[in-house]
Amino acid sequence: MAYKIGNKMQLGLFPDRIDDYVGPHDPVRVYDAFVDALDFCSLGIPIEQSKSGADEYYPKQMLKLFVYGCSYGFRSSRKLERACEHNVSFMWLMNGLKPDYRTIARFRKRHKEAIKKVLKQCVSMCLKMDLIEGNTLFTDGSKFRANASINNIWTEEKCEKYLEKTYERIDKLIDEYEQIDKDEEKETSLVRLKEQIENKEKLVEKIKDILNTLKEGDKKSINSSDPECVKASGRQGKHSSYNVQATTDQKHGLIVQAEAVSQSNDVNLLSSQIDKAKENLGKRPRQVCADSGYFSTQDLKKIDRDTRVIVPTQKQARKENGRYPLKPFDKEQFKYDKTKDEYICPEGKRLKFTGVIKEAQQRGYRAKMKDCQSCRQHGICTTSKTARRIVRLCDEEIKEDLEVIYASPEGQNIYKFRKEKCEHPFGHMKRNLGAGQFMLRGKAKVNAEVSILATCFNISRMITLIGIPKLILRLNELRDIVSLVNQFIKSLFSKKQFLFDPVCSRE
Repeated sequence: MAYKIGNKMQLGLFPDRIDDYVGPHDPVRVYDAFVDALDFCSLGIPIEQSKSGADEYYPKQMLKLFVYGCSYGFRSSRKLERACEHNVSFMWLMNGLKPDYRTIARFRKRHKEAIKKVLKQCVSMCLKMDLIEGNTLFTDGSKFRANASINNIWTEEKCEKYLEKTYERIDKLIDEYEQIDKDEEKETSLVRLKEQIENKEKLVEKIKDILNTLKEGDKKSINSSDPECVKASGRQGKHSSYNVQATTDQKHGLIVQAEAVSQSNDVNLLSSQIDKAKENLGKRPRQVCADSGYFSTQDLKKIDRDTRVIVPTQKQARKENGRYPLKPFDKEQFKYDKTKDEYICPEGKRLKFTGVIKEAQQRGYRAKMKDCQSCRQHGICTTSKTARRIVRLCDEEIKEDLEVIYASPEGQNIYKFRKEKCEHPFGHMKRNLGAGQFMLRGKAKVNAEVSILATCFNISRMITLIGIPKLILRLNELRDIVSLVNQFIKSLFSKKQFLFDPVCSRE
């Protein structure tokens, strides 16, 4: 049989239109329709129909490049530039335009606040297409590496040691400089030494600024490359990281809120994430669910009382894992007498209230010394030379209510879906989108990346749930609605040929 051999110089083999390169069921058409359906005025990027001045790339085209590029794992401006020149679907998406990497990077930097709002509009679209209910929400966090080395993390101790060594090095350089000056060596050597001394002095000033920041602020350490990232431990060790919080909906696991925070753990984060999710949804969820890492009565009591909170305590989680079985004289074995505000031990002895520990928001209780020392369980119940002590949270009743909700059949039924709904988005971002580490520095830029990553996950799920042709039709319907609304606003407030926005209007 003969071989099939192509010929690059053959004429008439390729289609005449760029649109013919991409089939009707290609996913790129979904991303194109999605960005067209966004309300750019609400994002903060006004579209001027008749623009004067120097040419610039159409904002919709640039945003399409970012969203679709991220779905391919292309987040670098140089990779996006290369894709516009070599990848057929990118050529189709950009209508043959080929912006360079500087233009791409400038657009991302200029519109980072607008890019952060893309996820909110994506959630709004999903609500209109009945893909999100907003009744039950799941929240979880995952560590993403920051664009900063862990070696650039500074503590007060490290700063002081480095300053001491640097001062010693400057003194040696000055002595060497003076010796060379006396010996009348070559001028180039003097110049080189002088530059070294100046560089060391600049380094000293930089370290002093870091040290002053540490002393004035609450942080124990700071990264000189990205001051807003934190040192966090993960499966691969300790790294400079951001803690990405994602809140998903129960119906199809779509993301309704995502944000990178400068905190190495999840404590005290649930209420703020639910508030932001509620803002995106435009409604209050009936119930929210998270793991034991979020348990904090001070934070959980901020959530609306009408919202059921399903979060296990640390002891409930440890009990389920079987790692820390309850001991015979743990606090759970003591009964609380609410009328007298006292605890009763298994042997019938009473522990009376001693005072409030304000820093820990706890109430202290202690038994009588003679009762403890004469007890047959002394040495087993407590090894204290005085008497057994117990602490009770000031919000202990809230804690007990949450424990009951989690242990109930309804709570267990919801909690079993937690991993299924929460872990899926992080796996998609880190493995499929190659986003284990951020490309940008600073929380504002990082959150713009998080918004695009979450949006790409949602679009991928939308394609799976609805299918490409039907999804494109529904996105086009939403685009037409946005267009009609903008035309109506334009007719009311302006006769100029650009979409009016009360915030960004040039009038």
